[in-house]
Amino acid sequence: MIIKGKSRAGPQQLAKHLGNAEKNERVSLIETRGTVAQDLRGALVEMDALAAGTRCERSLYHAAISPEPPHRLTPEQRAEAIDALEERLGLCGHARVVVMHEKLGRQHIHVVWSRIDLARMRSVSDSHNYRKHEEVARELERRFGHDRVQGAHHERDGVERPDRTPSRAELQQQERTGVTGKRVKEEVTAAFRASDGPEAFRAALEQRGYLLARGDRRDYVVIDRKGGVHSLARRIDGMKAAELREFMAPVSLEAVPTIDQAREIIAERERRARELKESRQEARIEAGYSQGDDYVSQTQAALKDHQRRQRAAQEVTGRDDVEMSDARRKRLNRLAAANKAVEEERNRTEDDPNRQRGAPGGGHTRSR
Repeated sequence: MIIKGKSRAGPQQLAKHLGNAEKNERVSLIETRGTVAQDLRGALVEMDALAAGTRCERSLYHAAISPEPPHRLTPEQRAEAIDALEERLGLCGHARVVVMHEKLGRQHIHVVWSRIDLARMRSVSDSHNYRKHEEVARELERRFGHDRVQGAHHERDGVERPDRTPSRAELQQQERTGVTGKRVKEEVTAAFRASDGPEAFRAALEQRGYLLARGDRRDYVVIDRKGGVHSLARRIDGMKAAELREFMAPVSLEAVPTIDQAREIIAERERRARELKESRQEARIEAGYSQGDDYVSQTQAALKDHQRRQRAAQEVTGRDDVEMSDARRKRLNRLAAANKAVEEERNRTEDDPNRQRGAPGGGHTRSR
């Protein structure tokens, strides 16, 4: 069983996430307790409002309980798991909301508590919460007869610390950019092991499409091709923060761009690469058009190519108003202008009384 959780703010954003039926096959609001509102959004907003008389900035505690497949929790076991975690976190009797998500045959439970102790008007401490999660998870596994999931903070028994699981923010970034943390870790680790110093490492990252940047809270981060931000220490296999600081010591932190600056550099690289690709593609198409006998056939070929591209784009976007690119419009206008010039020249030639007439069998008649 895996239990994750942390304190947070933003009740409306959390309600949107928990109620998202597009990413889950089924979303069920199981319980609301201690609130007048009985809907998800209203209950979370009401729970957050309880912190108005305190200095607490993160008044909600959001936890997720995920049984390891193929195990599933019965309603009785689900209630027992929630109550056990609530007691261990010191949130007994606090207002709470319970939501269950089902996706790909797997169930996981989201529980959100108010951290505010109304009797003392103070927030309950959330320190050592990772260890508390694992203590409850190991106890529930034994109680329910589930397979054990090795954690990093409790009952290690000499077992090597497992890899850190991605956070919710990292999963959202991965979904948004399409760049997985696993892939970044493999490529950044390979660049690090192939480098004999920080400058060589920095160059190796750039060769692979990454950029070293100055983080807001960490010393160094890595920006991927899509602008995603990754902790450098977490993307080097087996690396510890102290060892990385020692390795990167020769590099001045001020000489490294900020995250926003690095994203601008990445975006400019992507724009140049895209323009180069488009120009090469246009050159190949232009070369294909130039194989025609005259500008008429070239223009017709260009128009057919544009129509083909429009049909392909319409199939993807479902729109009927797909416009041609500026580069393709300029090419067609250029070909049309050249075609018009050829036609005008041909008309002038037709009106010339001294031009040679075409012979019936081809060629020209001889002057007499």
